[in-house]
Amino acid sequence: MRVIYLCQHFPPETGAPQIRVYEVSKELLSRGHQVEVLTAFPHHPKGVIPEEYKGMFYLFENWEGIPVHRSWIYPSPKGSFWKRLASYFSFTFSAFYSIFKSKPTDVIICNSPPLFLGITGYFGAKLKRAKFVFNVADIWPESAVELGILKNKRFIQMAEWLENWLYKKSWKIATATDGIRDYIIRKGKKPEDVFLLPNGVNTDTFLPMAKDTALLKEIGIEGKKVFMYAGNLGYAQGLDSILETAALVKETDPNAHFLFVGDGQEREKLLKMKEDLELSNVTFYGSVPVSEMPRMFSIADFSIVSLRNIKLFEGARPSKIFPALSSGTPVLYCGAGESADILNEYHCGKIAPPENPEGIAEAVKELCKLPDEEFAAMCKNGRELAISQYSWKSIVDDLLNNMSELEKSRGH
Repeated sequence: MRVIYLCQHFPPETGAPQIRVYEVSKELLSRGHQVEVLTAFPHHPKGVIPEEYKGMFYLFENWEGIPVHRSWIYPSPKGSFWKRLASYFSFTFSAFYSIFKSKPTDVIICNSPPLFLGITGYFGAKLKRAKFVFNVADIWPESAVELGILKNKRFIQMAEWLENWLYKKSWKIATATDGIRDYIIRKGKKPEDVFLLPNGVNTDTFLPMAKDTALLKEIGIEGKKVFMYAGNLGYAQGLDSILETAALVKETDPNAHFLFVGDGQEREKLLKMKEDLELSNVTFYGSVPVSEMPRMFSIADFSIVSLRNIKLFEGARPSKIFPALSSGTPVLYCGAGESADILNEYHCGKIAPPENPEGIAEAVKELCKLPDEEFAAMCKNGRELAISQYSWKSIVDDLLNNMSELEKSRGH
């Protein structure tokens, strides 16, 4: 099968969408399929294009064996909503150049958000005489409205019209969660035309490892129960609640230590909060490359995955859950809904109420007292779940199964 993956974000950027496109593309290529990625120049999260990519409109490169077409984007560093919008639209239009430069294809898989890229995906598929698969990882504009990012009523109406039009025009829709799948079916799409393409994990990279004692010593947390948050330090994660939790358990459970690995817009605010609360049981380690993350998981007893207490997030499956499980690290999930149900069902994590420091502190205390045999069972359960349902191999099996009509129509 011949596949074009159209997405605004791709490595060397890091994040869930980037990893998903990279891993799915690598897996498809390893099975003999033709894959090309059409993306923007790197610009996330700081809104700055690296020197080696500056001043170009278009570039074709081979990224670790994946053919990649990159085209111009107006980068938007921490700007207003309208600047971010200008950034989205700049790539929506420049990506058409990559469409013309790419090979003939059977299907264009287009990532959303940004929603507007669906315009390029749909018309690009028409130009290529290919099928259009819309890959929805976040319901937009609804999520932006709920988070208070989008307030202009006229613009919201226009975005909702575009959202419905793209759902209608898609041959099939791939969704990151069951909640998004249900939402799109309620919008009128036939159930058989909506399938799951969840976040996953490279189970060969993220393996259970012995504790890296040198790293524990470097950070100064030897002998501690380490609760690690690894990922974007953003507003949606509600990490102020985790710092308040650290303040609550500082005296009662001095053995618990909170380790933050990553960077993001809330970093400075969180650092100030740590100082104000005098949190000696909190360490901010900064960002590390993905290749270093298995080492970080080796020193974590539990992986914190936290979200704000917003109804919309009950349908979320944060990507950071799966590398933790694959590494044999149980998850402390501060949230409700779909992810909580999965972790409870497979007994590989503990659930705490979102944005509730008292409730999270209670969960931390319970995990600190967890018997060794129960901890070992949680580690084992998480690893087994990651391999059976969230490895990229199993996810690509499902993807190909849902696009098998294309294979048949080409006589393969």
